[in-house]
Amino acid sequence: MRPAIKVGLSTASVYPLRTDAAFDYAARLGYDGVELMVWAEPASQDISAVEAMSQTYGIPVLSVHAPCLLISQRVWGANPIAKLERSVRAAEQLGAQTVVVHPPFRWQRRYAEGFSAQVAELEAGSDVLVAVENMFPFRADRFWGTGAPSIERMRKRGGRPGPAISAFAPSYDPLDGGHAHYTLDLSHSATAGTDALEMAARMGDGLAHLHLCDGSGASTDEHLVPGRGSQPAAEVCRLLAASDFTGHVILEVTTSGARTAAEREALLTESLQFAREHLLR
Repeated sequence: MRPAIKVGLSTASVYPLRTDAAFDYAARLGYDGVELMVWAEPASQDISAVEAMSQTYGIPVLSVHAPCLLISQRVWGANPIAKLERSVRAAEQLGAQTVVVHPPFRWQRRYAEGFSAQVAELEAGSDVLVAVENMFPFRADRFWGTGAPSIERMRKRGGRPGPAISAFAPSYDPLDGGHAHYTLDLSHSATAGTDALEMAARMGDGLAHLHLCDGSGASTDEHLVPGRGSQPAAEVCRLLAASDFTGHVILEVTTSGARTAAEREALLTESLQFAREHLLR
């Protein structure tokens, strides 16, 4: 009999609360572990502090999400090559199985040129898997961030939102990079208009990690509770349960709109119940 698939909680799922709150929720609600999102919060960058949280709550760190978001471009320095290596060393220290990383941004030319080779080299020298995540196109006006006019301002001036463009190299489809391991994110597939089941099939045995969430197909990255959007979340879970999948499933859902602690807890409980039901082996 195949062992049960471990279900973890992303520390990003409790934002704007701190990293320790994710460990607390994971322990109380019955998650098997957490995924550490390394970003602006100082505690998320302090691996020794995270290690202490793990011991305090009795909750392991299953995976580490490298600081590769637009909002974390300066976390752990400005060099993305060094940051990816540091993420793998952090995972080793924490006993995590996987590092999640996005494809490089197009402007990170040196990083992009050597990305596939660096990922392969890091995996060859470590037991940690580096699982490259599927992404989605950005609208040009939103992509350029705070320096660009907002959509509303553009409309007032008679303009229109910019076209969807790929900010990633070689693309937002990680399979274009020919990596050994991948992360499938169902909110990203919704935003990209990608067939998640088809992408899972293309990833094959390289599918090492799942960000379980949902999306409606909006132009923004929603990270809905699974089952509340248009994605085949249940089907993907059942596909993994029926396979020899040995990775982890991480709930990466947005709860920032929760008005109370009880409402946030209900969202995280619903997410976990969805995962347990559809990942049953």
